Formats: sequence, structure tokens, C-alpha cells
Amino acid sequence: MRMGIDVLRARRFDLLKGRRVGLLSHQAALTADGSTSAQLLHRILGQRLVALFGPEHGFFGQAGAGEQTYTRLHPDWHIPVYSLYGECRKPSLEMLEGLDAVVCDLQDLGVRCYTYLATLKNMLEACAKANVEVIVADRPIPLPAVVDGPMPDSAFASFVAPCPLPLVYGMTPAETARWMCDALGLRVRLSVVPMEKWGRADAAWDGTRPAYLPPSPGIKTWESAMTYAATVFSEALVGIDCGRGTNLAFRVLGAPWLHAETLCARLAKSGVAGVVFHPYRYMAAVAPHAGKELDGVRLTVIDPGRFRPVETSLVVLRGLSELYGPARVWRHAGVRPAWFDKLYGTERSRRLAKADVPLGTVFSEWARARKAFDRARRQALLYA
Repeated sequence: MRMGIDVLRARRFDLLKGRRVGLLSHQAALTADGSTSAQLLHRILGQRLVALFGPEHGFFGQAGAGEQTYTRLHPDWHIPVYSLYGECRKPSLEMLEGLDAVVCDLQDLGVRCYTYLATLKNMLEACAKANVEVIVADRPIPLPAVVDGPMPDSAFASFVAPCPLPLVYGMTPAETARWMCDALGLRVRLSVVPMEKWGRADAAWDGTRPAYLPPSPGIKTWESAMTYAATVFSEALVGIDCGRGTNLAFRVLGAPWLHAETLCARLAKSGVAGVVFHPYRYMAAVAPHAGKELDGVRLTVIDPGRFRPVETSLVVLRGLSELYGPARVWRHAGVRPAWFDKLYGTERSRRLAKADVPLGTVFSEWARARKAFDRARRQALLYA
């Protein structure tokens, strides 16, 4: 397969000829020869690459989750590297002044609360106002055929719920930009550069593409990217560890009171598709369990097309509550129910997860609410 940026190279950068260019990207955006998109464009464009923009975690990808980054000069190229996760989260007219086009090349996950979605939206809106063209060079996402989770309530709109789409929305960055322009009525000049020889069935990282680099410190592997939406609730339910700070971040769940064999047996009977659960002991790396050996459960996605990570998250939470009591899950020290609601884009999912409501009823409610989105999504898709 060929990434969008490499397709653009094969086209001799036809969309960039004679233009002054900005780039929204990071060091996870690799080309076929292992360079970053920024290095490639700097090599080709020279002084016509005039500005860089970095999302959460920074252009150089070194900041932790939620950590502010700052605008700086590139140490070698002496052009501005504007932070879009600091004092401002949307490019200003001054940042875009003098640009003819902004290339967007981000390794995203296709998960609403992963903030590269909000950053792409903000860039599209800012470029519409500044009359700057946006060129999205496309990249794969881990679950391209999966749409899962609740639609957000407008009252919970935030940087982790910036658009009216499900928590897992099954669109690549270029498809997402196309959907945004239509669904949000954005009047921006948009060009997309699709990938070549890639389809929705090609979800596993099969070794035929450029090497994978973490798009953020917590998403160390493609497998972590697949299971992120199933375990991200641990950011709000901090008594349940997700392996953050280890090589298995977002691929495991553990707690001092958890008995993995029992939980795995329970989950095996739950009927969740596309994923299996295995006992896994590991050393927690972050508070509140840092330095403790935890009995944990490791998630392995065996069928990316059938896996429903958000549904899986509620199955896991319901199983933990029934085995160990709801207080251990929902009322421990440090719990952040408001953040749970922000991540899921609604408080209803938390209330239903805690209530004695069949989960099948919850998932059917989600599916009914997604029908209009499903129709709009189909119009935006670029790949079969």
C-alpha cells in the first residue's frame, strides 16, 4: 500500500507547485523511505515550507496526555512550529498569513475523544476563514470498518467531543475531512490525497507499510490503537489501571482487587465479538497503583471487522461491577464521572452502564441514534 503523502510524491507534488505551504503533522507521519512527512516536504519545498503546526503531544510527539505544548522555532529549519495544544487550539489568521495551502498529515485513530479530530476540525475552520486550501494526505486507521458507541449530546461538546459523530466513527483523516465539510457546512477549499492499494478489510498492521511510530506516548503499538476505545474509560475510573507507562498501554486492565481468571471466564461468556481476553500480570507504572504488581486482563483483537470497542468497554465495566461491586468501579478515590461523560460525549452511557438495564438495549439505542450519521458517513468514504 502507499500512504497519501507518498502518492503526492509520486504525483510530483502537483498540488504544491509554486505555493507557500504549512504542515499540520508530527513525527509519527512516516513516508515509505522512513523519513517524516515534514522532512520530505522540507527537502522538496525548501523555503516554501514556511510553517509547521503540532497537535496534542506536540509536533515532536514528546508531551504527555493533556500536557500543554508551546510555539517554538524549529531548531534546524528556523521556521515556526505552532502549538495547537497550548494557549490556542485553533490557528489564528496571523499563523496562516502568507500561506497558500496547509497539508494535514496525522496518524489518527478514528476515535472521537482522541484529539487529532478536534485539531483537524479547527484547522479546516481556520483555513476556511483565511481562504487557505487544505490538503489532507490520508493514512489508515486501526478500525476502518467499525462504527460504535453513542452519539454525543450537544451539551457535552468539547475538545474530546468536537463533532456529532460516534465515539468510534470508522473514517480515515481524508474521509473525516470530507464528512466535516458536508456535515458542518465548512466552506473550505479541500483537496484529499487518498492512499493506494488499501481497503477497509486491511485493518491489521501487516508489515507492508511504513514502520509504525507512536502518534502519542500512550499509543505505542497498532494493537494499542485498536483497543484504545475499549479501555480509555480508565482515564476517568482511575482505580482501574490500563497499563499506561508500559509497553501495553490501553491493551490491559488491572486492579489490586481484580482476579483475572475469574474476569476472563466471565467475559468469554459475554458474547462480545472480535476480541479475546487473557490473564496478564504486570507492574503498574502510574498512580494510583504505580510500582504494584497487578493481576490484569490483556485484550487481543482477533477480528478487527467485528470488534466493537465501545460496546466492549461497557461489557467489561458491567462485569467488574457484578463481580466486585459497583463501588470499586464507580466510587473509588479519584474517580472522575464528569470526565467519563466527556469521553463518551454523554452522561447517559454512564448512567445506563451503572443501571440494571440489559446492555443489548443500550447498544440498540446507540445504533438507532447513529442512523443519520451512517448515511452521511457512506457519502464521505473513499475506500471499499
